[in-house]
Amino acid sequence: MSGRLSIWARAGEIADRTPPSRNRLVDFLRAASILLVISGHWLLTAPYMPAGELELGNMLELTDVTRWLSWGFQVMPVFFLVGGYANAASWGAALRDGKPFSAWLDSRLRRLLLPVLPLIAVWAVLAPAGRMLGLDASLLQEASTIALVPIWFLAIYTVIILFVPLTYAWWQRWGFWSFTVPVVLAVLGDALFFAGWEVAGWFNYLFIWIAVHQLGYAWMDDRVSSRPLRFVWGLLGFGALVGLTVTGPYPISMISVPGTEISNTLPPKLPLLALAIAQAGFVLALESPARRWLQRRTPWTAAVLLNGMIMTIYLWHSTAMILIIGIAASLGGVGMGIEPTTGLWWASRPIWLAIYAVALAAMMPVVARFERLRSPEAHAPAGRQVTGAIVACFGLAMLAYLGLGGEVALGLQIAAVATPFAGALLGGLLLTRRS
Repeated sequence: MSGRLSIWARAGEIADRTPPSRNRLVDFLRAASILLVISGHWLLTAPYMPAGELELGNMLELTDVTRWLSWGFQVMPVFFLVGGYANAASWGAALRDGKPFSAWLDSRLRRLLLPVLPLIAVWAVLAPAGRMLGLDASLLQEASTIALVPIWFLAIYTVIILFVPLTYAWWQRWGFWSFTVPVVLAVLGDALFFAGWEVAGWFNYLFIWIAVHQLGYAWMDDRVSSRPLRFVWGLLGFGALVGLTVTGPYPISMISVPGTEISNTLPPKLPLLALAIAQAGFVLALESPARRWLQRRTPWTAAVLLNGMIMTIYLWHSTAMILIIGIAASLGGVGMGIEPTTGLWWASRPIWLAIYAVALAAMMPVVARFERLRSPEAHAPAGRQVTGAIVACFGLAMLAYLGLGGEVALGLQIAAVATPFAGALLGGLLLTRRS
């Protein structure tokens, strides 16, 4: 208890030093969106062991209602909106202070890429160890994919970070045209995708997320300050989302459903952009009361506490879940004999979520330290950093898509494991000191 109190006390001290000019809603939304993503992941995975064989079901496959619920749980657009705001503030300050791009980028890459390397290393041990213990190769691959799929976000967000000097300059010069152009390109990408040029659709990873990121710039510059206009903005986005999915050619789910032909997220498609516009409009319409509420010490301290370990929580939450499922399976499938989608299964979810949360909290003292690593006085040149980041992102994308297991040597995708480390080394990120 005293340890938890001391952590809360330290967060409270930091919270008390918050400058009046800070927009506390940015930090709150970052924490809240990640917590919602984590809850969604924990709910979507449906472990079931009816006859001694573990099955890792996906609720999106098992029941249609979860596809509608994904409209609320898919909040990565909020994170990109917040990222745009934060990057506009930090890069704008760097320009005013004469801070070089290499110094600014070094700090960003360390916060994003260094915490993921221990996670990859742990799974690089777990996957072959599981094979040597006789675990099924396909089950190991499925488990590692569930554990590592969250890192897709790091790959694309890191690439968006590399474009910040350009996208911020575009915003400064052209304003909302810098949002409109990637939107038009995203429309073209979807049109080509459905016309048979599927490779064109993958460029929407850039176009759609850059567009959402530009909305963060607009928020930072207070370009849409009217509360009614923000609400209308949200309604227009929601209307577009309904039109594209309910009456259009796109699926309902805002999260990829295994086995389906078309996904709104793999690659990103226009419904995800419509969802982003809706979420941005509705969230910003509530900005004033939310910021007043965050002047209270308790909610603001909670936001500060969570933001201090947000990457660790995000990266390790699925691993904590997989470990608990593995322990339950080794004990004969305790708690996993309830058929998913039944009322009893849903009623048991709070218990499982609490167990996952306890497991994650137990891991935090060990793994959270990697989020507190900071750079030495020197850093690599910008060219090396950019190249290293691209290499690392390629490896992260492979891991998110392939997992680690499967019918390969040692049950390990060696190239996918090595590439993020090679990128971090090339970018000069492995020379660190703890803050």
